[in-house]
Amino acid sequence: MRVSPFILLSLAILPALAEEPTVDQIMARVADNQARAQDMRRAYVYNQKILTRFHRTNGKLAREEKSEYLVTPTPAGVEKKLTHFEGKVQRHGQYISYDDPGKETKDLDIDADLIRDMVNDMTGDKDTKDGIGHDLFPLTAAEQAKYIFTLEGKDAYRGRPVYRVSFRPKPHEEDADWKGDALIDAAEYQPHMVSSTFATHIPMAVKVLLGTDVKGLGFTVTYEKFDDGLWFPVSYGGEFHIRAVFFYARNMSISMVNSGFTRAKVSTKIAYDMSEK
Repeated sequence: MRVSPFILLSLAILPALAEEPTVDQIMARVADNQARAQDMRRAYVYNQKILTRFHRTNGKLAREEKSEYLVTPTPAGVEKKLTHFEGKVQRHGQYISYDDPGKETKDLDIDADLIRDMVNDMTGDKDTKDGIGHDLFPLTAAEQAKYIFTLEGKDAYRGRPVYRVSFRPKPHEEDADWKGDALIDAAEYQPHMVSSTFATHIPMAVKVLLGTDVKGLGFTVTYEKFDDGLWFPVSYGGEFHIRAVFFYARNMSISMVNSGFTRAKVSTKIAYDMSEK
């Protein structure tokens, strides 16, 4: 009896299809790898550059701060030492330079307070090995429990097969504020890129009473592989608009680049060229 070539081809494809993991299995492996990566990152020190800009609604720069840190892991998280800083603020049509992070140049300096808090909140989580808060990108097991994940398909990214996964908060989950998508390496179950935007809205009553509104709140983080099982966030950034207390409005942006990774206890250095970023 002759078997149709189409049947033979189908029989050959079926086992491969059966082995394709579900989105829950994909994200479970991502969570396991994130836990292991956090442990591995404690063996590395690295340089971190942060650029923060506040623009007025007319497009003019109101304040800019550039910071460079030496980041050293600790048993509980990371310790950041400021190695270079430069800032400038616009006053009466001229830019004033300063070398004190968050320097206040007038009695009520909202920009100074916000830029200091933003840098600390978004890049200074001392409970992590990279400074990025886990709640921004639901990759760990604890954060994944708050979200619904959907496998959108399979694609290629920088020559590697990846899963495209979207996420959104579970209904009535109070501690989940983000929605977005992720590119997950199909071979190693590590994130290449994760993008998130604010999934909830500020209640209209709050906007009316406090004159506060936030739009376009979102962040993107990209990862690179440096060693077996070790993937590290190398770039991170976001942009958003805030209007508050009826008279204050700013377009804000923050970007962070990690580079110069060096083993803390040995002299081996991992070179990473950020010129293409």
